[in-house]
Amino acid sequence: MHKNPSEQGHPAIRLTGVSKTYGSLRALDGISLSIAQGEFFGLLGPNGAGKTSLISIIAGLNRPSEGSVEVMGLDVLAEPERARRQLGVVPQELTAGYYGVKANTDWIDQLLQQLDLSQKASANMRALSGGMKRRVLVAQALVHRPAVIVLDEPTAGVDVELRQSLWRFIGQLNQQGHTILLTTHYLEEAQAMCSRIAMLKQGRIVALDQTAKLLARYEGGVLLAQYRDGSQERLPFAHYFDLEALIATMRQSGRTIDALQIEGSSLEDVFLDIMQESGIPTFVAAEQALSTGELTAPQSAAQSQAKLSSRV
Repeated sequence: MHKNPSEQGHPAIRLTGVSKTYGSLRALDGISLSIAQGEFFGLLGPNGAGKTSLISIIAGLNRPSEGSVEVMGLDVLAEPERARRQLGVVPQELTAGYYGVKANTDWIDQLLQQLDLSQKASANMRALSGGMKRRVLVAQALVHRPAVIVLDEPTAGVDVELRQSLWRFIGQLNQQGHTILLTTHYLEEAQAMCSRIAMLKQGRIVALDQTAKLLARYEGGVLLAQYRDGSQERLPFAHYFDLEALIATMRQSGRTIDALQIEGSSLEDVFLDIMQESGIPTFVAAEQALSTGELTAPQSAAQSQAKLSSRV
């Protein structure tokens, strides 16, 4: 008899030396990564970084050229059906039949209610708005109540109301122990929701750390100046000890300063800085070592969700 993988202490997702080539193109280059059960994890990168290829491999929709992938302790290549049942992917148009499980009517009713789809349960998909279609995609991916939920740009092109309601629901699922893997170009979402983040560039991991530690590595920010003549200026700085000289230069310009405000580094600042760097920062090696050891699941992102709701 097979044991429940969630009872065996396996990581939710484990990638070991995953590479993918398409002819002469190496889309993924030796990705090793371990995501703990119950973690809210962010996977970021510019277009073409390899995020889509990696998600397709995790979902069992594509085979790696090299390496192995496990979902809840199940080898995606050796046991694809069992691994698939542990996983829900958004926005892949997947149904309960794809996972080989029977529909849970009570859970489906809860999904429809949480995603505000109850009034549209009998509607034709083609008649739905873009936002409603996105909600349906979320519901399809969650219909079998998976342990691991992959959100691939879940809020792209949706309105603020849907974005907030979706994150409330996803935050609740994370609190209940579901593992979340998020890819998004809305970096404020990743900053607010994810406890740990990996950044991809040209198929390689170039940053991997807890979100707070990533932000702490870049102590600079932006000085916002409001002048008496009504004009404004944004002045970036690399270190806080640079502020004194920066303000002195502003005063020497002869313009009267009405107000100053300091904004700390955001994940967007960190992301842009890392993407401009060449090579792989040394702190990646330490984090990648976690892939071969035991991981302790970070705290739920529920507390961060409230912060996100006020920003979107």
